[in-house]
Amino acid sequence: MHSDDLNARLEERIAEWRTYLLGRQAIHSVDVAELEDHLREQIDGLTEAGLDADEAFLVAVKRMGDLDTLSAEFAREHSERLWKQLVTPGADTRDVDAGARKEGVVAVALAVLAALLIKLPALFGLDFADDGAFYARNLSFFVLPVLTGYFAWKRGLLGSAMLRRLGVAFVGAAVFANVYPFEPRGSTEALTALHLPIALWIAVVGVAYAGSRWREAAGRMDFIRFSGELFIYYVLIALGGGVLMGFSALIFQAIGVDIEPIFESWILPCGAAGAVVVASWLVEAKKSVIENMAPVLTRLFTPLFAIVLLTFLGTMVWTGAGINIEREVLIAFDLLLVLVLALLLYSISARDPQSAPGVFDIVQVVLVLSALAADAVALQAIGARVSEFGLTPNRVAALGMNVILLVNLTWSAVLYLRFLGKRGGFLAIERWQTGYAPVYAPWAAFVVVAFPPLFGYL
Repeated sequence: MHSDDLNARLEERIAEWRTYLLGRQAIHSVDVAELEDHLREQIDGLTEAGLDADEAFLVAVKRMGDLDTLSAEFAREHSERLWKQLVTPGADTRDVDAGARKEGVVAVALAVLAALLIKLPALFGLDFADDGAFYARNLSFFVLPVLTGYFAWKRGLLGSAMLRRLGVAFVGAAVFANVYPFEPRGSTEALTALHLPIALWIAVVGVAYAGSRWREAAGRMDFIRFSGELFIYYVLIALGGGVLMGFSALIFQAIGVDIEPIFESWILPCGAAGAVVVASWLVEAKKSVIENMAPVLTRLFTPLFAIVLLTFLGTMVWTGAGINIEREVLIAFDLLLVLVLALLLYSISARDPQSAPGVFDIVQVVLVLSALAADAVALQAIGARVSEFGLTPNRVAALGMNVILLVNLTWSAVLYLRFLGKRGGFLAIERWQTGYAPVYAPWAAFVVVAFPPLFGYL
């Protein structure tokens, strides 16, 4: 359809929404104007991300949610009709279907490419079982460049200066992943393998995903939403793949054929690599669906994690037992902060910033404060261990990430308490999280680049 026709139809949709709100006479026209500005910002961001005008309008109205409940009522009353218009066969939707099919073909082709890339080192005599350290350091380069290329194609970045800069970042990362003379099974090599994907995911894949919107809070929040949904889809695909492989092994065993070597050498590594691209495509394909999985799971697990942490703190006080800090415990507390941060992020991503504080917000604050209390006790024990036994690369890396996460959650708790006390708005929490997200990439890059020489490649 011609762009002028699309714009005209979008303006009709917005006018219908505006008339609905004004017709209810529940808010002043000046409030409607403010809401309309917010709605148009949402639509612009969604269209830049690849949705067409109808899809962008439908998703944007739903995201407005409970601004004063009227947008939510409009979405409930009109979403079914709008959705049917999106999927009804006709001249417009034929173009959409063709585009969807093309995107699916591209995604599957790139998934096959990622699957083949992970087997490429085998041509040079590198076996996963014997050269696991090489694969661990370079795992990012088998999948993330392909995924970056997929988003560059979707966002129209092919041939752009931005894509060239992202390519340079991959080349530089590959150099630092392989140039250092790591000691076999050393800590700095393991830290490189762990932190390199984090740096590339945020600083390269995130930029490709958001495109020109990476500098905007909304663009970074969209990438955060995408990351959570991708993780869920990937886990579901992995579970389904595990079931498939299990049944395959059983039925082949019935005829006396052992296919386990094929699983280990081809299906498992190739499937794991290709599934990243397939899961990304599925997340992109369902962006226009009203509800996403990550926020729903957040609602379920936030109170459960809060109960566990409160029980842990209470038990520790009751028994007077201290924390025996070993490396595994240190990692566990870092993972705890990551999980709490993830729950906080995905609740923020799905929440209407204009709605009043509710019970779930109180539960969220309890979770953050209890996590901070548990981590403060752990940090005290860690400090004592460092003063007694000195610094190691693992301790420094874990402590650095711990401090970064601690700062994030501490200020988030302050902003949330202000919000609950009606001394601040929810948008301040969202801006803090989206503004802080890029901080993790420089730290991860520092670990990759500086830790090996600093600690003698041990």
